[in-house]
Amino acid sequence: MSGKKPAPRKPPKLPGFPQAHGSSWKVAYADFVTAMMAFFLLMWIINMTPPATLKQLEQYFQGELKPAQGALFSPDANERQHTAALNRDDAMRYAIAVRFKKIITEDPYLKNSSGISSDDVGVLLRLQSGMLFTPGSAELTETAKRLLAEVVDVLKTYNVALVIRGHADAAEAVKGLYPSNWELSGARAAAAARAIIAMGGIQAGRIRAVAYGDSRPLMPDFSPEAASANRRVEFYFHRPDVAGSQGLY
Repeated sequence: MSGKKPAPRKPPKLPGFPQAHGSSWKVAYADFVTAMMAFFLLMWIINMTPPATLKQLEQYFQGELKPAQGALFSPDANERQHTAALNRDDAMRYAIAVRFKKIITEDPYLKNSSGISSDDVGVLLRLQSGMLFTPGSAELTETAKRLLAEVVDVLKTYNVALVIRGHADAAEAVKGLYPSNWELSGARAAAAARAIIAMGGIQAGRIRAVAYGDSRPLMPDFSPEAASANRRVEFYFHRPDVAGSQGLY
């Protein structure tokens, strides 16, 4: 017998089956591990994302957030901008109303002879004429000058326009220098407007003075209290873009 060991025999090749390589399983395993890492990373991102963002993503892939053709922003983005602008207007109206409300509540006389309200366009400050003018005239009182200084500061602080509405009755006009309530109410509104422009350097184009006479009473003129309430001056602070809207004047 020879001392040489017999050479190992190779397994026969089977027809139709490619020969396996020793490292091919490593490639498949690496692909599997990579896929699992990507999956768990995706799950972590989803878990850390706020629900609102997830809802937007869901709507996007469902085709609900389709921007208009040729537009730079989606309709949803335009809507958000519009909502933000409305929120700014609401905050501005609230700040103006709170400011005058504080002035009114701190003065017992003003508290009983004035009022303040707001709508989706502006803020209305209503003051009885007896606080602002001497009876039957358009001469401003010291109280009027103090209040108009606050009006000037509001116009300087906020981008608003102002309508001054004068209201008077025939009884007061007969006793004074003006032959009709229309002329008296117009003179008072104009006097307030002139004082505001002179005191604060406000552009005249931001202010309108309107005379109503006794055409818009607050209540039936059956008592001295009602007549006093109807004789008033209203300051309406509103957005400049609605200056020509119906009902503003």
